[in-house]
Amino acid sequence: MRFSEFGLTTLKEVPSDAEIISHKLMLRAGLIRRLASGLFTWMPLGLRVLRKVEAVVRDEMDRAGALELLMPAVQPAELWQESGRWDQYGPLLLRMSDRHSRDYCFGPTHEEVITDIARRELRSYKQLPINYYQIQTKFRDEIRPRFGVMRSREFIMKDAYSFDIDKAGMEASYLRMHAAYMSIFERLGLKFRVVDADSGEIGGSRSQEFHVLADSGEDAIAYCDADNYASNIETAATSPSTAGYPDAAEELQKIATPGVKTIEALCKFLKIDASRVLKTLIVDGVDGPVALILRGDHELNAVKAQKIPGVASPLTMATPEAIVKATRSGPGFVGPVGLELPVHFDHATLGMSDFVCGANEKDMHFIGVNFGRDLDVSKTFDLRNVIAGDPTPGGSGTLSIARGIEVGHIFQLGSKYSEAMSATVQDPDGKNQVMSMGCYGIGITRIVGAAIEQNHDEAGIIWPAPLAPFDVVLVPINMQRSEDVRAAAEALYQELTSQGLDVLLDDRDARPGVKFADAELIGIPHRLVISDRSLAAGELEYRHRKDAESRNLKREDALKLLQ
Repeated sequence: MRFSEFGLTTLKEVPSDAEIISHKLMLRAGLIRRLASGLFTWMPLGLRVLRKVEAVVRDEMDRAGALELLMPAVQPAELWQESGRWDQYGPLLLRMSDRHSRDYCFGPTHEEVITDIARRELRSYKQLPINYYQIQTKFRDEIRPRFGVMRSREFIMKDAYSFDIDKAGMEASYLRMHAAYMSIFERLGLKFRVVDADSGEIGGSRSQEFHVLADSGEDAIAYCDADNYASNIETAATSPSTAGYPDAAEELQKIATPGVKTIEALCKFLKIDASRVLKTLIVDGVDGPVALILRGDHELNAVKAQKIPGVASPLTMATPEAIVKATRSGPGFVGPVGLELPVHFDHATLGMSDFVCGANEKDMHFIGVNFGRDLDVSKTFDLRNVIAGDPTPGGSGTLSIARGIEVGHIFQLGSKYSEAMSATVQDPDGKNQVMSMGCYGIGITRIVGAAIEQNHDEAGIIWPAPLAPFDVVLVPINMQRSEDVRAAAEALYQELTSQGLDVLLDDRDARPGVKFADAELIGIPHRLVISDRSLAAGELEYRHRKDAESRNLKREDALKLLQ
């Protein structure tokens, strides 16, 4: 491809609406252009990268035995009502009506449609196992689209769905997809981790996420290589203490804390660390408010908390009015001592002694509180996010925390959809058997953004070779004024192209500095510079995108390197 014919426009300035590096660089390098909030046009350069991602994904899915199909993007409401998700999915679901006032949605996912296909097409266990997949546009009506393609409303996704006669078959299909995903991300040249995860609105008994590691990642990952453990922080478990209550050293006292309503203000007022404070959070319960008790320096994990019996799901914090009515004190002064509500303590709280908590009275707190004497706890719960240094569930190491960008998610759905939609086949005994399903998603567009978040420098993108829009860029110097340079550039362009390489010939009448800057911004792995000086020496100036300096190579050596 010749630069002059490619219609590529790069930008020097960082767009004002871009928040993270991938969004900035994708706009500056001309990969995407914004149409509206959360909607982007993929320009020719960006589409080349997108198609390379798709090619690797498609190849590995085919290799794993999955069958490609293409389902409608617009789905009838009846299917979602049948599964029960029409009302459950909430405002993320873009709903619409046709001219006959029939309700539809623009599919954010396709569990209902594929289950409908399966119940129509599959009759016997002899047709199983089977796995269907597609690469298609989805839409989720994000309340606040941001970070470019990382959290857009419209995106391209690969979603696959397996059908088996029983749970054992589903687990085998799940493992095949796990292996395929490992191959996909290894082939794409990305550093990633696989973590245990919550199944969310998709549902099912087990799920795992695939995260590209990047400092800007939205998700926190807890891991320990020594214990071969990795989990999304939402599902990383903490363990109950096996030790008894610590010994008390202080007497219980009630003290005045006028206007001190936050943990930060309380610590400053008493000159103590947050680890010595119990915080009491009042949430909605099934039969009224419920109190959740954590250490002051720990963060409540909503996914864990809403699974506790009696706690409403999704987790909802009680209103100030409800707190006053339930505790007879305002927010900021509630504590577990004498609290007449269902109370659930986090595991870590039992390791505390001589701590501080609210006194259930406005502008008052207790100090010198201790378990066994002032509070009795028969059972604790896993309520918090893990932190670095926590022991692993296996007990063989301690946790580290990294940031990751979720680019893939696989689920063991079981019979969640097949039972609701009566998707059955005849088993070997001639009886109708509900099929067991798996679901496997990869964010095609998100992979492009995640790759940039992981691979960039101050000059621009550094593509992993399998994702690069071009393999090599040829930069002739002054080719409009030197026939020798022009002829050499054209000959090299033809030779490399005939060898199957994707070559970008920068034939613009522009200064060398402009060409070099654009090559680095776009992130093409290999750069060859052709000039009168290099031709006289029988050499080409070569630089890999990751190299700090260029080096001169004989023409034949440069060709061997690229081959």
